[in-house]
Amino acid sequence: MLLNSSPIPESEIVAIIIFGCLSFILMGVVFILFFYFSRKKIIKEQLEKKDLEIQYQKDQIQAVIITQEEERKRIAQDLHDDISSKLNVVSLNSYLLRTSNLTEKEVMDITGNIIDLTAKALDNSRKIAHGLFPPVLEKFGLHAGIEELCLEFESSKAVKVDFQNKIQFDEKYKDKHLHVFRILQELMNNSLRHGKATQISISFEDKKGISTGIYSDNGIGFDCENKENLKGLGMKNIESRISFLNGTLCVNSAINKGVSIVFTF
Repeated sequence: MLLNSSPIPESEIVAIIIFGCLSFILMGVVFILFFYFSRKKIIKEQLEKKDLEIQYQKDQIQAVIITQEEERKRIAQDLHDDISSKLNVVSLNSYLLRTSNLTEKEVMDITGNIIDLTAKALDNSRKIAHGLFPPVLEKFGLHAGIEELCLEFESSKAVKVDFQNKIQFDEKYKDKHLHVFRILQELMNNSLRHGKATQISISFEDKKGISTGIYSDNGIGFDCENKENLKGLGMKNIESRISFLNGTLCVNSAINKGVSIVFTF
């Protein structure tokens, strides 16, 4: 026996079509809302990241400006206290030579003072010039500049410095090398003044084509987990120079464990 299936009522077909359309519309609205809020969240995160980058750049610029101003004050103070004062005394002694009836011994004493003060003024002027741009760095490159820096610190008899270099510094990057030199200078000053270190190790290696500096000391160290310890002007200055070099900086330290620093440039 054959059974005749009854046709689906037209009202049901319309209901199914309407339901399907509403389902698609609802899915579309959900998709649009999801896309909108997701996009809004991404844009918000990007803006926050951009704000952090801008703030970081501002902090770097501020650190550089402060460092430059401090350096200018130091140079001005050195010029006033050392050079100007000595030249003033040289000038006074020179006028004394014009005094009549001076004995031969008096002339010799005044002349000796002039020679002695002039030599000291020249020596101090060389030190000031060295602080601005080390002559050895300019003439012989970064390797020689670091060697001289190590000898200067060792001359204090308070610290022993081991320097090893396995890369060749290209002379055409002297401007960048000055930043590397200043970074080491800052680190060594920190090790001696704050870290009370007696041994410092400096080495340079080429790691997968990237110039890498490795610095360490045996000083008192500090709590690396406390971010406040990394906010000093010295560290900001170092971070600014690393940024200019498009490099990276990794600092590790602990109380009574010294300091270990790796930077690239």
